[in-house]
Amino acid sequence: MIARIRTAGIRAVGLGTLLVALLAGCTTTAPGPGTDEAWPAPPADRPVVDVAFDMAPDLASATGTETVRFTPDRQICELVFRNWPNKPTAARDGSDLEITGARVGGTGIAPQVAPDPTLVTLPLPACVPAGTAVTADLTFRLTLGKDSGERVGYSPATGTAWLGTAFPLLAWVRGEGWVRDPAVDLYGETVTSEDAALTLTVTAAEGQEVVATGTAAGTLAPAPGRVTHRFTADAVRDAAVSVGAYDVTTREVRGVRVHVATPRSGSRATGDEWIDELDLALQKHTALLGAYPYPDLTATIVPTQTDGVEFPTALQFADDRRAEIPGLVAHELAHQWFYSLVGNDQARDPWIDEAFATWAQALATGQEDRYRLDRIPRDLRGHAGEPMAYWAGTGDFDRYVRGVYDQGAAALLDARRRAGPDRFDAAVRAYLHDNAHRVAGPSDVAAAFRDVPEALEALRDAGALPAG
Repeated sequence: MIARIRTAGIRAVGLGTLLVALLAGCTTTAPGPGTDEAWPAPPADRPVVDVAFDMAPDLASATGTETVRFTPDRQICELVFRNWPNKPTAARDGSDLEITGARVGGTGIAPQVAPDPTLVTLPLPACVPAGTAVTADLTFRLTLGKDSGERVGYSPATGTAWLGTAFPLLAWVRGEGWVRDPAVDLYGETVTSEDAALTLTVTAAEGQEVVATGTAAGTLAPAPGRVTHRFTADAVRDAAVSVGAYDVTTREVRGVRVHVATPRSGSRATGDEWIDELDLALQKHTALLGAYPYPDLTATIVPTQTDGVEFPTALQFADDRRAEIPGLVAHELAHQWFYSLVGNDQARDPWIDEAFATWAQALATGQEDRYRLDRIPRDLRGHAGEPMAYWAGTGDFDRYVRGVYDQGAAALLDARRRAGPDRFDAAVRAYLHDNAHRVAGPSDVAAAFRDVPEALEALRDAGALPAG
């Protein structure tokens, strides 16, 4: 997610200047891992997830089914799912996700909802040893918030709906177990999950467009006036869907199939203009970070949002003015490496993906000077590594942005200047390569920078890494 506080400076810059910055930007070494060689393969025993949405004609709700085949790496006595549409900021807009039925290994189980309404537990009839496959079959009901500014919602005026993390998400992290971070009352991502092989189907009214995470794999007509759209993805930790009265523009750029869905009711920029910006950002990010990790990239323009939200292979963007688009695109696209390819616990360690995404955004748009350590308020210095619960306690989203996004990016940019782009960028690419398809933590960042003491010092001073 990108906040308006970080794009304000871009508004005053002319389009010609922005294009020059995007094309000429930072100096980096050769792309390294991920460009001339493939990213590491995902784990062979990753979860396999099949999700199906059946959309109501008015797009205000959906019913769904889900099958999860999962092999834990330690003994488990329950399954834990997260219903993220129930997070406070989404629930206030009217969104809701309920598991209406559950079976594990063919045995019916009553879901147990914790005081945190995003947290649902399925107690197992007997504990399951590590290395033993478990299959869970769920049914669910989804309600979308009307005109929501969150990742889940629908717009009656434009006839569009957007569903981000809108199904029960298996909350497992290899090597750690179940993730139960609190769903805080603050805008921002708190999703944590492992990569999974995904099959996603969406049934909607004939004439409604559907775009989603993954690669389109055909359609069928299950009933008159209804169309089922199928998508597949090899390894993704989350998913997004958009349905409704969209115009979809598709073009291949830099070997990536890019799809942009704009409301038929109109938007400030065309689908081709959005793809032009995505093309420029792809050029900068792949030179800096390595190859874009997926065959497809989808972006949806959401009329009621004010910023952007990232999902693997899919982005949601506010309906921005033309001059605001480069920063928004550069930030959210960077999350395809930081959060999608390499995951992190977004509730416990939000700085890991947001600081690196803001750092890449600054380099891609020539806005490095906006992120300086001497511009961070004194009372926020040293707090970049705080969890989302800490920032929710302040009740101030702007303080979260300044303390995590801006301070984290400033620390990384300062370290890059002191260490030199070649050494620093090589360490970042090694971090991505070594942690691809994993959920990384602060110790993994520290290991990647072990030969770049300037980065360790800067991140420790910012409070992102422990002292010593």
